Amino acid sequence: MKKIRMVVIDDSAYNRRTITKMLEGLPNVEVVGYAADGEEGIRKIIDLKPDMATLDLEMPKMDGFTMLRIVMNSFPIPIIIISSKSEDKRVFKALELGAVDFIAKPCGKISDEILKIREDLQEKVRNVFSMNMAWIKKREALSVAESPLGRKVGAAPRLVTTSTSRVDIVALGASTGGPPALQSIFSAFTEKLPFSVVVSQHMPAGFTKAFAERLNRSTAMEVREAKDGDQVIPGRVLIAPGGQNMVFQATNGEVIAKIVDPSLQDRYIPSVDAMFVSLAEIYGPKLLAVVLTGMGNDGSRGVKAVKNAGGQVLAEAEESSVVFGMPREAIATGLVDKVASLDRMAREIIIRCGIFPDFD
Repeated sequence: MKKIRMVVIDDSAYNRRTITKMLEGLPNVEVVGYAADGEEGIRKIIDLKPDMATLDLEMPKMDGFTMLRIVMNSFPIPIIIISSKSEDKRVFKALELGAVDFIAKPCGKISDEILKIREDLQEKVRNVFSMNMAWIKKREALSVAESPLGRKVGAAPRLVTTSTSRVDIVALGASTGGPPALQSIFSAFTEKLPFSVVVSQHMPAGFTKAFAERLNRSTAMEVREAKDGDQVIPGRVLIAPGGQNMVFQATNGEVIAKIVDPSLQDRYIPSVDAMFVSLAEIYGPKLLAVVLTGMGNDGSRGVKAVKNAGGQVLAEAEESSVVFGMPREAIATGLVDKVASLDRMAREIIIRCGIFPDFD
Protein backbone atom coordinates (compact mmCIF):
# COMPACT_ATOMS: atom_id res chain seq x y z
CA MET A 1 0.00 0.00 0.00
CA LYS A 2 1.26 3.47 -0.93
CA LYS A 3 2.27 5.49 2.13
CA ILE A 4 0.64 8.82 2.99
CA ARG A 5 3.43 11.41 2.91
CA MET A 6 3.00 14.19 5.45
CA VAL A 7 4.62 17.45 6.55
CA VAL A 8 4.31 18.71 10.15
CA ILE A 9 4.34 22.51 10.58
CA ASP A 10 4.65 23.85 14.14
CA ASP A 11 7.02 26.33 15.73
CA SER A 12 7.54 24.07 18.78
CA ALA A 13 10.24 21.44 18.28
CA TYR A 14 8.64 19.33 21.01
CA ASN A 15 5.26 19.43 19.29
CA ARG A 16 6.82 18.57 15.93
CA ARG A 17 8.50 15.49 17.41
CA THR A 18 5.38 14.42 19.32
CA ILE A 19 2.99 14.87 16.37
CA THR A 20 5.43 12.99 14.13
CA LYS A 21 5.48 10.02 16.53
CA MET A 22 1.67 9.98 16.63
CA LEU A 23 1.42 10.06 12.84
CA GLU A 24 4.05 7.40 12.31
CA GLY A 25 2.08 5.20 14.70
CA LEU A 26 -0.15 4.61 11.68
CA PRO A 27 1.26 1.87 9.42
CA ASN A 28 0.71 3.74 6.14
CA VAL A 29 1.95 7.21 7.19
CA GLU A 30 5.41 8.65 6.62
CA VAL A 31 6.40 12.13 7.85
CA VAL A 32 8.70 13.41 5.10
CA GLY A 33 9.38 16.91 6.41
CA TYR A 34 9.01 19.49 9.17
CA ALA A 35 8.74 23.27 9.29
CA ALA A 36 8.86 25.83 12.12
CA ASP A 37 7.01 28.67 10.35
CA GLY A 38 4.77 29.37 7.38
CA GLU A 39 7.54 30.38 4.98
CA GLU A 40 9.44 27.15 5.60
CA GLY A 41 6.16 25.24 5.43
CA ILE A 42 5.44 26.52 1.92
CA ARG A 43 8.95 25.59 0.76
CA LYS A 44 8.57 22.07 2.17
CA ILE A 45 5.21 21.59 0.46
CA ILE A 46 6.60 22.81 -2.88
CA ASP A 47 9.78 20.71 -2.64
CA LEU A 48 8.42 17.53 -1.07
CA LYS A 49 4.92 17.46 -2.61
CA PRO A 50 3.34 15.75 0.44
CA ASP A 51 -0.14 14.23 0.41
CA MET A 52 -1.22 16.32 3.41
CA ALA A 53 0.04 18.46 6.31
CA THR A 54 -0.69 19.44 9.89
CA LEU A 55 -0.50 23.14 10.71
CA ASP A 56 -0.21 25.29 13.83
CA LEU A 57 -1.77 28.75 13.44
CA GLU A 58 0.43 30.86 15.71
CA MET A 59 3.97 30.90 14.30
CA PRO A 60 6.76 33.44 13.69
CA LYS A 61 7.65 35.03 10.31
CA MET A 62 4.56 33.83 8.43
CA ASP A 63 1.53 32.68 10.41
CA GLY A 64 -0.72 29.76 9.56
CA PHE A 65 -3.42 31.91 7.95
CA THR A 66 -1.11 33.46 5.38
CA MET A 67 0.42 30.10 4.57
CA LEU A 68 -3.03 28.52 4.25
CA ARG A 69 -4.20 31.15 1.74
CA ILE A 70 -1.11 30.64 -0.41
CA VAL A 71 -1.20 26.84 -0.30
CA MET A 72 -4.94 26.53 -1.02
CA ASN A 73 -4.76 28.99 -3.94
CA SER A 74 -1.64 27.56 -5.56
CA PHE A 75 -1.20 23.86 -4.72
CA PRO A 76 -4.05 22.69 -2.45
CA ILE A 77 -3.54 19.67 -0.24
CA PRO A 78 -5.55 18.53 2.81
CA ILE A 79 -4.42 20.49 5.87
CA ILE A 80 -5.48 19.69 9.44
CA ILE A 81 -5.19 22.52 11.96
CA ILE A 82 -3.84 21.60 15.40
CA SER A 83 -4.86 24.49 17.62
CA SER A 84 -5.12 25.37 21.29
CA LYS A 85 -8.57 26.18 22.70
CA SER A 86 -7.43 29.76 23.26
CA GLU A 87 -7.45 30.11 19.44
CA ASP A 88 -11.07 28.96 19.08
CA LYS A 89 -12.24 32.01 17.10
CA ARG A 90 -9.27 31.72 14.74
CA VAL A 91 -9.94 28.07 13.91
CA PHE A 92 -13.13 28.89 12.02
CA LYS A 93 -11.33 31.46 9.89
CA ALA A 94 -8.83 28.73 8.97
CA LEU A 95 -11.66 26.36 7.99
CA GLU A 96 -13.13 29.06 5.75
CA LEU A 97 -9.71 29.45 4.10
CA GLY A 98 -9.68 25.75 3.17
CA ALA A 99 -8.37 23.72 6.10
CA VAL A 100 -10.22 20.40 6.05
CA ASP A 101 -10.51 19.91 9.81
CA PHE A 102 -9.07 20.87 13.18
CA ILE A 103 -7.95 19.21 16.38
CA ALA A 104 -7.94 20.94 19.76
CA LYS A 105 -4.74 20.82 21.77
CA PRO A 106 -5.55 20.14 25.45
CA CYS A 107 -3.66 23.31 26.44
CA GLY A 108 -1.75 26.13 24.79
CA LYS A 109 1.60 25.56 26.48
CA ILE A 110 4.14 22.94 25.51
CA SER A 111 3.52 19.82 27.60
CA ASP A 112 2.83 16.08 27.51
CA GLU A 113 -0.89 16.98 27.40
CA ILE A 114 -0.60 17.03 23.60
CA LEU A 115 -0.41 13.23 23.69
CA LYS A 116 -4.17 13.22 24.40
CA ILE A 117 -4.94 14.12 20.78
CA ARG A 118 -3.35 10.91 19.40
CA GLU A 119 -6.59 9.00 18.70
CA ASP A 120 -8.38 12.02 17.19
CA LEU A 121 -5.42 12.89 14.96
CA GLN A 122 -4.96 9.35 13.71
CA GLU A 123 -8.68 8.95 12.91
CA LYS A 124 -8.78 12.22 10.94
CA VAL A 125 -5.69 11.29 8.95
CA ARG A 126 -7.18 7.88 8.12
CA ASN A 127 -10.32 9.53 6.78
CA VAL A 128 -8.77 12.49 4.99
CA PHE A 129 -8.57 10.88 1.57
CA SER A 130 -12.31 10.55 1.32
CA MET A 131 -12.42 14.36 1.34
CA ASN A 132 -13.59 16.38 -1.65
CA MET A 133 -10.65 18.76 -2.23
CA ALA A 134 -12.16 20.09 -5.46
CA TRP A 135 -15.17 21.44 -3.58
CA ILE A 136 -13.04 22.84 -0.73
CA LYS A 137 -11.12 24.90 -3.31
CA LYS A 138 -14.32 25.88 -5.14
CA ARG A 139 -16.40 26.98 -2.16
CA GLU A 140 -14.43 30.20 -1.49
CA ALA A 141 -15.00 31.31 -5.09
CA LEU A 142 -18.69 30.48 -4.80
CA SER A 143 -19.03 32.48 -1.60
CA VAL A 144 -18.03 35.68 -3.37
CA ALA A 145 -19.71 34.96 -6.69
CA GLU A 146 -23.13 33.58 -5.91
CA SER A 147 -25.74 33.81 -3.18
CA PRO A 148 -26.90 30.50 -1.64
CA LEU A 149 -30.36 31.46 -2.92
CA GLY A 150 -29.19 31.25 -6.52
CA ARG A 151 -28.43 34.83 -7.59
CA LYS A 152 -25.35 37.01 -7.66
CA VAL A 153 -24.34 38.52 -4.34
CA GLY A 154 -25.80 42.01 -4.03
CA ALA A 155 -29.22 40.94 -5.27
CA ALA A 156 -30.53 39.95 -1.82
CA PRO A 157 -34.09 38.69 -2.19
CA ARG A 158 -37.11 39.55 -0.11
CA LEU A 159 -38.32 36.34 1.56
CA VAL A 160 -42.06 35.92 1.10
CA THR A 161 -44.13 33.63 3.32
CA THR A 162 -46.96 32.35 1.17
CA SER A 163 -48.84 30.52 3.88
CA THR A 164 -48.54 29.29 7.43
CA SER A 165 -45.15 27.64 7.66
CA ARG A 166 -45.29 23.93 6.86
CA VAL A 167 -42.28 23.39 9.14
CA ASP A 168 -41.86 24.58 12.73
CA ILE A 169 -38.25 23.53 13.18
CA VAL A 170 -35.21 22.75 11.01
CA ALA A 171 -32.55 20.45 12.50
CA LEU A 172 -29.11 20.32 10.88
CA GLY A 173 -26.41 17.73 11.54
CA ALA A 174 -22.82 18.00 10.32
CA SER A 175 -19.26 16.86 10.95
CA THR A 176 -16.12 17.38 8.82
CA GLY A 177 -16.65 20.37 6.53
CA GLY A 178 -19.68 21.47 8.53
CA PRO A 179 -18.65 24.92 9.81
CA PRO A 180 -18.23 26.54 6.35
CA ALA A 181 -21.33 24.68 5.08
CA LEU A 182 -23.44 25.99 7.96
CA GLN A 183 -22.11 29.51 7.45
CA SER A 184 -23.11 29.31 3.78
CA ILE A 185 -26.65 28.30 4.72
CA PHE A 186 -27.17 30.83 7.51
CA SER A 187 -25.78 33.72 5.47
CA ALA A 188 -28.75 33.23 3.13
CA PHE A 189 -31.19 33.96 5.96
CA THR A 190 -31.27 37.73 5.47
CA GLU A 191 -34.18 38.24 7.86
CA LYS A 192 -35.62 36.44 10.88
CA LEU A 193 -37.70 33.54 9.64
CA PRO A 194 -40.83 31.98 11.18
CA PHE A 195 -39.22 28.69 12.15
CA SER A 196 -36.67 27.52 14.73
CA VAL A 197 -33.30 26.01 13.88
CA VAL A 198 -31.13 23.62 15.91
CA VAL A 199 -27.67 22.35 15.00
CA SER A 200 -25.50 19.45 16.12
CA GLN A 201 -22.01 19.91 14.66
CA HIS A 202 -19.39 17.38 15.77
CA MET A 203 -16.96 19.52 17.73
CA PRO A 204 -14.92 19.27 20.94
CA ALA A 205 -15.82 21.19 24.08
CA GLY A 206 -14.66 24.80 24.18
CA PHE A 207 -15.19 25.74 20.52
CA THR A 208 -18.94 25.95 19.94
CA LYS A 209 -19.48 29.28 21.73
CA ALA A 210 -17.07 31.00 19.33
CA PHE A 211 -18.64 29.11 16.43
CA ALA A 212 -22.13 30.32 17.40
CA GLU A 213 -20.89 33.91 17.74
CA ARG A 214 -19.32 33.73 14.28
CA LEU A 215 -22.53 32.41 12.72
CA ASN A 216 -24.54 35.07 14.54
CA ARG A 217 -22.60 37.77 12.72
CA SER A 218 -23.43 36.27 9.32
CA THR A 219 -27.21 35.96 9.57
CA ALA A 220 -30.36 37.79 10.61
CA MET A 221 -31.32 34.85 12.82
CA GLU A 222 -30.33 34.88 16.49
CA VAL A 223 -27.59 32.24 16.92
CA ARG A 224 -26.39 31.09 20.33
CA GLU A 225 -24.67 28.14 21.95
CA ALA A 226 -27.47 26.23 23.65
CA LYS A 227 -27.80 26.13 27.42
CA ASP A 228 -29.93 23.72 29.40
CA GLY A 229 -33.48 25.09 29.47
CA ASP A 230 -33.16 27.39 26.43
CA GLN A 231 -36.53 27.81 24.76
CA VAL A 232 -36.98 26.83 21.11
CA ILE A 233 -38.59 29.83 19.39
CA PRO A 234 -38.95 31.04 15.77
CA GLY A 235 -36.01 33.08 14.52
CA ARG A 236 -33.56 31.49 16.98
CA VAL A 237 -30.74 29.04 16.22
CA LEU A 238 -29.43 26.80 19.01
CA ILE A 239 -25.98 25.21 18.56
CA ALA A 240 -25.28 22.06 20.60
CA PRO A 241 -22.33 22.60 22.99
CA GLY A 242 -19.21 20.70 22.00
CA GLY A 243 -18.69 17.44 23.85
CA GLN A 244 -22.36 17.13 24.89
CA ASN A 245 -25.66 16.11 23.33
CA MET A 246 -28.59 18.44 22.76
CA VAL A 247 -32.03 16.85 23.04
CA PHE A 248 -35.47 18.43 23.52
CA GLN A 249 -38.39 18.26 25.88
CA ALA A 250 -41.94 19.60 25.57
CA THR A 251 -43.17 21.09 28.83
CA ASN A 252 -45.97 23.52 29.73
CA GLY A 253 -46.73 24.28 26.11
CA GLU A 254 -43.15 25.10 25.10
CA VAL A 255 -40.13 23.16 23.86
CA ILE A 256 -36.81 23.51 25.66
CA ALA A 257 -33.30 22.24 25.04
CA LYS A 258 -31.79 19.73 27.42
CA ILE A 259 -27.99 19.51 27.45
CA VAL A 260 -26.96 16.01 28.48
CA ASP A 261 -23.83 13.91 28.67
CA PRO A 262 -23.36 11.49 25.75
CA SER A 263 -24.12 7.81 26.25
CA LEU A 264 -21.52 5.09 25.84
CA GLN A 265 -23.11 4.25 22.47
CA ASP A 266 -22.55 7.76 21.06
CA ARG A 267 -19.43 7.59 18.91
CA TYR A 268 -19.93 11.06 17.45
CA ILE A 269 -20.61 14.03 19.72
CA PRO A 270 -22.76 16.13 19.76
CA SER A 271 -24.97 13.33 18.47
CA VAL A 272 -27.11 14.11 15.42
CA ASP A 273 -29.08 10.90 15.97
CA ALA A 274 -30.00 11.89 19.54
CA MET A 275 -31.14 15.33 18.36
CA PHE A 276 -33.24 13.99 15.45
CA VAL A 277 -34.93 11.29 17.56
CA SER A 278 -35.93 13.67 20.35
CA LEU A 279 -37.31 16.24 17.88
CA ALA A 280 -39.27 13.64 15.89
CA GLU A 281 -41.21 12.70 19.03
CA ILE A 282 -42.22 16.33 19.60
CA TYR A 283 -42.66 17.86 16.13
CA GLY A 284 -43.66 14.94 13.90
CA PRO A 285 -44.57 16.26 10.41
CA LYS A 286 -43.51 19.80 11.36
CA LEU A 287 -39.82 18.76 11.44
CA LEU A 288 -37.29 19.15 8.62
CA ALA A 289 -34.03 17.26 9.22
CA VAL A 290 -30.93 18.08 7.17
CA VAL A 291 -27.83 15.86 6.98
CA LEU A 292 -24.74 17.76 5.83
CA THR A 293 -21.13 16.83 5.08
CA GLY A 294 -19.29 14.61 7.54
CA MET A 295 -17.56 11.29 8.13
CA GLY A 296 -19.32 8.35 9.74
CA ASN A 297 -22.99 7.44 9.92
CA ASP A 298 -24.37 9.82 12.56
CA GLY A 299 -27.87 10.91 11.59
CA SER A 300 -28.94 7.75 9.73
CA ARG A 301 -30.78 6.28 12.73
CA GLY A 302 -32.38 9.65 13.40
CA VAL A 303 -33.54 9.93 9.78
CA LYS A 304 -35.66 6.81 10.30
CA ALA A 305 -37.27 8.33 13.39
CA VAL A 306 -38.01 11.58 11.52
CA LYS A 307 -39.70 9.76 8.63
CA ASN A 308 -41.64 7.45 10.95
CA ALA A 309 -43.04 10.59 12.60
CA GLY A 310 -44.02 12.11 9.23
CA GLY A 311 -41.19 14.65 8.94
CA GLN A 312 -39.03 15.57 5.94
CA VAL A 313 -35.33 14.86 5.32
CA LEU A 314 -32.75 16.56 3.10
CA ALA A 315 -29.19 15.36 2.49
CA GLU A 316 -26.20 17.14 0.98
CA ALA A 317 -25.09 15.94 -2.45
CA GLU A 318 -21.76 14.18 -2.92
CA GLU A 319 -20.53 16.90 -5.30
CA SER A 320 -20.37 19.50 -2.51
CA SER A 321 -19.76 17.33 0.58
CA VAL A 322 -16.23 17.63 1.95
CA VAL A 323 -16.80 14.09 3.24
CA PHE A 324 -19.81 12.18 1.89
CA GLY A 325 -20.04 9.71 4.79
CA MET A 326 -23.02 11.08 6.77
CA PRO A 327 -25.11 12.07 3.72
CA ARG A 328 -24.35 8.73 2.02
CA GLU A 329 -25.57 6.77 5.05
CA ALA A 330 -28.72 8.92 5.28
CA ILE A 331 -29.45 8.41 1.57
CA ALA A 332 -28.85 4.65 1.95
CA THR A 333 -31.88 4.45 4.27
CA GLY A 334 -34.06 5.17 1.23
CA LEU A 335 -35.95 7.78 3.28
CA VAL A 336 -34.36 11.06 2.13
CA ASP A 337 -36.88 13.34 0.39
CA LYS A 338 -34.31 15.26 -1.66
CA VAL A 339 -30.56 15.43 -2.21
CA ALA A 340 -29.23 18.98 -2.79
CA SER A 341 -25.79 20.49 -3.27
CA LEU A 342 -24.68 23.04 -0.70
CA ASP A 343 -25.22 26.01 -3.01
CA ARG A 344 -28.91 25.00 -3.28
CA MET A 345 -29.50 23.84 0.29
CA ALA A 346 -30.59 27.17 1.85
CA ARG A 347 -33.15 27.67 -0.92
CA GLU A 348 -34.47 24.13 -0.49
CA ILE A 349 -34.83 24.63 3.27
CA ILE A 350 -36.80 27.86 3.10
CA ILE A 351 -39.08 26.64 0.29
CA ARG A 352 -39.97 23.55 2.33
CA CYS A 353 -40.78 25.91 5.19
CA GLY A 354 -43.36 27.70 3.00
CA ILE A 355 -41.12 30.70 2.19
CA PHE A 356 -40.03 31.80 -1.27
CA PRO A 357 -37.22 34.20 -2.32
CA ASP A 358 -38.55 37.14 -4.35
CA PHE A 359 -35.91 39.08 -6.33
CA ASP A 360 -38.47 41.50 -7.84
